[in-house]
Amino acid sequence: MESTVSSPGSTTVAQTAQNTGISANSLARSFGHVVAVENIDFRAEPGKVTALIGPNGSGKTTLLLMLASLLKPNHGTISVQGIDPVSNPRAARAVLGWMPDTLGMWESLTGREILTTVAALYGIAKSDAATRAQELLELVSLEELADTPARVFSRGQAQRLSLARALVNNPAILLLDEPASGLDPGARVQLRVLVRQLADSGKTVVISSHVLAELDEMADAAVFISKGKTVRSQTLAEAGTQIRGYTISVLDVTRLREFLEAKNIAATYAQDFDSPRGSAKVKLASETEAAALLKELVLGNIAVTTFAPSAGLLEETYLSLEEGTP
Repeated sequence: MESTVSSPGSTTVAQTAQNTGISANSLARSFGHVVAVENIDFRAEPGKVTALIGPNGSGKTTLLLMLASLLKPNHGTISVQGIDPVSNPRAARAVLGWMPDTLGMWESLTGREILTTVAALYGIAKSDAATRAQELLELVSLEELADTPARVFSRGQAQRLSLARALVNNPAILLLDEPASGLDPGARVQLRVLVRQLADSGKTVVISSHVLAELDEMADAAVFISKGKTVRSQTLAEAGTQIRGYTISVLDVTRLREFLEAKNIAATYAQDFDSPRGSAKVKLASETEAAALLKELVLGNIAVTTFAPSAGLLEETYLSLEEGTP
């Protein structure tokens, strides 16, 4: 995928609406006796990427469908660019770009035809629609498949077409559900760059993904949900101040154990089979504390081969919530 963000050939509602992002309060949604969302509060600001994180069955997709005006909540309120998607779904959809986890497409149409058809549905003039389709095909690196029927697209190619389709109307709000699914490593990197550029251009970007390490590279903030409820909201800066796990790999784990025990630092240990090599995992309150410990290890002649966080920032928060720690 290319790394430039372009605008459509004609002005859309998304370009003129008040740029207020997303706000949702006390959302609830049930399907019969099954409660999918019980009590979710959600905020996503313009110019930022907000990650939506939670285990399978936590209510992420149900929440995204409500934000996209495709599902009505049983309770609670939603504001999208100052628009209520329940009472005015048409206006909400004009400012929204929605990329579902699985793309439903007209398989007999080409990628170009799909994009121009979607553009027509948004009321974009035919000549502008053709220009916009070409821009987007280049943006997601599908120009070579522009006139190929969508039925022959691979999973990754279909994902890129889905992203292009979500951008047809130059939306102010972009909702992405597992956008990296099926992408190869290179395309994943390009996706991260593109998502950041979209946010930097002023769009409100919400992204749901199971790959938390990738979200560390894209997100400005995160909302964690579990069992249909919001359990934590934090910025990446706040995540960086939390207690984190660090892994220390050494040539002699026995010496490391003696060193840490003398410092009263709790740790869990692993040793290589038939070798003095091994590692320890410790919890440290800050990067400053981590730097100080590393310095002491070096000065103590402990042969350290690796000293690094055991998990990414958002993964650390997710694991702490799973463990029930603050």
